[in-house]
Amino acid sequence: MKFEDFVCFKATIPDLQSPDRDGVIAELVTALVQAGRLPAELEAEITKAVIKRENEASTGMGKGVAVPHVKHAAVDDVTAVVGQSGTGLDFSSLDEQPVYSVILLISPPNDPDRHLRAMENIFKHLQKEKFRKFLRQCQTPEAFEDLLTEADDNPSW
Repeated sequence: MKFEDFVCFKATIPDLQSPDRDGVIAELVTALVQAGRLPAELEAEITKAVIKRENEASTGMGKGVAVPHVKHAAVDDVTAVVGQSGTGLDFSSLDEQPVYSVILLISPPNDPDRHLRAMENIFKHLQKEKFRKFLRQCQTPEAFEDLLTEADDNPSW
């Protein structure tokens, strides 16, 4: 699975405004609603579900990155959005460092295989220092799309 198969590039937020984890999650869910990827009437419910999941176990994987994710019946297919914080966020990361890059993933509960393939792709790239560095430098939706497309086209990159 490639980023282009599940990331909604038009929902990308290069400059997240919220100073905290829950606010950022709400911003990213709102962006997916505005892009037509999530139903508006379920925005609050989906946001609450992601925050609940995050409260159970932090998705701050360290090295400036977090991947909040949840399975929710509001989506028919795996969808994701990328956001960037210039100031850094407390995601209770494993390394106790601020998070700058956030990838929110929402998957349907009835397709765990597709969810796992999307997660595998995300984590495969986030383990690479070069990818994380370039991700953090993205300042426009086009830059995010270019980087993720490049990563898709060059898996060893």
